[in-house]
Amino acid sequence: MAIPQDKWPEATPICDLPVRGRAVCGGFIDSVTILPAALAPQFSAIVTDRDKYDHGAAKAGENHRVRLVWLGRRRVPGIVPGVRLRLEGMVSMRDGLPTIFNPRYEIIGKQES
Repeated sequence: MAIPQDKWPEATPICDLPVRGRAVCGGFIDSVTILPAALAPQFSAIVTDRDKYDHGAAKAGENHRVRLVWLGRRRVPGIVPGVRLRLEGMVSMRDGLPTIFNPRYEIIGKQES
């Protein structure tokens, strides 16, 4: 059973994620990577909490991207570029990016007018 959005812990900005440990954060899917069929199934996405049109200067050393990796999956329904997510999982560093394997996630819909 899903936890209602108002019951989730406060989201942490991606630049403040711990090097290791459990965290809740959110952002927009910037890109997805699908590996060839000859390799072990893995689906990954890069999430950013900065709008691509926000040209404000980031502080030195700040990282506004987190990699999500679903092992054993070739696709994850609803995970496409531009989708807004709220996610939770164990953060670890991989290739210089904070990475969350098999995250718990919630797609945040856009309000239609």
